[in-house]
Amino acid sequence: MGWPTGLLGFAAGLLISVATAPVGVSGAVFLLPVQVSVLGVPSPAVTPTNLLYNVVAGPGALLRHHRAGTLRGPLTRLLVLGTVPGVVVGAVIRVFAVPGPSVFRLLIAVLLLPLGGWLCLRTLRRASRTAPAREPSSRAVTRLAMAVGVAGGIYGIGGGSLLGPILVGRGMPVAKVAPAALAATFVTSVVGAGTYALLSLSVTGDIAPYWSLGLACGLGGLCGGYLGARLQPRLPETALRVLLGVLALGVGGLYAVQLLR
Repeated sequence: MGWPTGLLGFAAGLLISVATAPVGVSGAVFLLPVQVSVLGVPSPAVTPTNLLYNVVAGPGALLRHHRAGTLRGPLTRLLVLGTVPGVVVGAVIRVFAVPGPSVFRLLIAVLLLPLGGWLCLRTLRRASRTAPAREPSSRAVTRLAMAVGVAGGIYGIGGGSLLGPILVGRGMPVAKVAPAALAATFVTSVVGAGTYALLSLSVTGDIAPYWSLGLACGLGGLCGGYLGARLQPRLPETALRVLLGVLALGVGGLYAVQLLR
């Protein structure tokens, strides 16, 4: 990896994490298309590289939430309990069942388009609601976390990027969900990156992460995540959620158009 690529990866991780950390998203969901289309990371190596980004970037926002005392609570344990086994299953599926670039683009579109629509619709509808939505049960949270963990293992996002908007849409406050989702993303990314590293020992091809690029992006995310978490109380929540939804719809739509060509 040359210096220009490393600096571009650092800048991408920094800018994305500043915008996404306040709502409990590490930014890996938006960094992945940059790695594929701009930085040239091949599939499936892009998935463990993205998980490596989460591992390096995660402590930035988590340190800020720890100082604020918002990491304590049962929600963090429930999310980790579900996403950890899920991300291992997802990694195995990604390596042995979904290696092709066309299928990978399809997964990106299928995951990001609903996520973007969910973010936009739930945010816009919140203003018109008179009664808050009922929060899901502990069992439902764990099952949802496991399903999202599988998707995160395939996609390279750790799972928290999907859990955050879903749980907030089900009635949980952002202040409660954001630190728990980031913690789950960090833990499952450590497990997921380790799983890919082990699989690379027995499977040929680009399975191992691109270590230098993942570290460069992660260092940018480390700085940006801390700053984003610090700015959380000062940012307009509704506008930021709509922006994230539009970004997700745009990226998912881009890959959908590429599949149709």
